[in-house]
Amino acid sequence: MSSWYYRDYYTPSVPHRVKGGIKAQTKRGSFGQSWWAKRWIAVLESFNIGARLGRGRSYARSGQVVSIDIGKGLVTAEVQGSRKTPYSVKINVKTLSESEWKKIARALSGQAFFIAKLLAGEMPENIEDVFKAVKLTLFPDKLKDLTTNCSCPDWSNPCKHIAAVYYLLGEEFDRDPFLIFKLRGMDRDQLLSIMDVSSVPNKTDLTMPEPVQEPEQDTQLPPEPLTSDPMSFWGQAKTNDVVSAEVSVPTVAGALAKRLGGFPLWRGQQNFLEFLEKVYAKASPVGLEIFLGETGTDASLK
Repeated sequence: MSSWYYRDYYTPSVPHRVKGGIKAQTKRGSFGQSWWAKRWIAVLESFNIGARLGRGRSYARSGQVVSIDIGKGLVTAEVQGSRKTPYSVKINVKTLSESEWKKIARALSGQAFFIAKLLAGEMPENIEDVFKAVKLTLFPDKLKDLTTNCSCPDWSNPCKHIAAVYYLLGEEFDRDPFLIFKLRGMDRDQLLSIMDVSSVPNKTDLTMPEPVQEPEQDTQLPPEPLTSDPMSFWGQAKTNDVVSAEVSVPTVAGALAKRLGGFPLWRGQQNFLEFLEKVYAKASPVGLEIFLGETGTDASLK
C-alpha cells in the first residue's frame, strides 16, 4: 500500500468508550517507575511500531482495556476498539525450562545479598547479571521470545491494542516486581524453594528468629480463673464516664489508603485514590457528628 493511498483514504477509527475498564494510573509521561518496569516497556518500544505506541498509551489511559489475566508465560486480555465486541489479545512470553531455572537458583544461592533481597520481597537491581552469567536473560531480549496476537483487523503486530496491554503490564510491574518471574515460568516463592540457602554465610541473619521458649508451667497448680473485677483485670475501676479525647476530622482524607499506593489494574473512569479521597472527605464529618451525638441515626452521605 502506498503512503499516498494510506494518507488520503485511511480514516482513524474511534473506539467505543468502556465503563469500568482498566485505566492506567499515570496520566502523562512515561509508564513505569522502577527499573524492571522500564525494562519491560523498553522491550515494547524496541518493536518500532511508530504511532501505534501513542495510540496504545491513549487506550491504556482512557480505560479501553476490559480485562487482563496473567499466567505463566501467557497474558490474555480483552480490549475495546471501534467494533461492538472487544478484541482478544494474547501475549506469549517464552518461559525458561526447569533446568534453566535450576542454573539460576544455583547462581543465586550462596550470595547473601540476593537471597536477602528476594526474602524481603525486593528485586535486586543487578539480578540481570546473574542471568547473564549463566547465559540466560531475565527479560525477553529477542523478538522470537515474544509472540503477540490480536483479533483486530490491523495488519501491524503488535497493534495499538497489544501496546495498551503492554503499558498496563508495565504499571503492574511497579506493584509486583516478580511478575516477570511468573511470565518466564516461575514465581518468586518457587524460586526460593529450589535455592540452597544453607550454603550462605551468616544465613541466620536471613531467617526469622527462633521463637522465645516460654517457661514451663507447674502442672500441679490449677489454672487461675479470670477475674470479673475490672480493677484487677484492666488495672482501673469500673466507670460510666467516657474517656476524654480529642476527636476531629483528619486533615488528610484517605491517608491510610494513600500509603498503599496505586490500586492494581483499577477498573473505573476515575483514579481510585482520587475517588476514595472524596468518599473519606464526605464520610468523616458525618462520622464525627454521629460520634458526638449531634445527628440522628438516619444520617446519610448524600
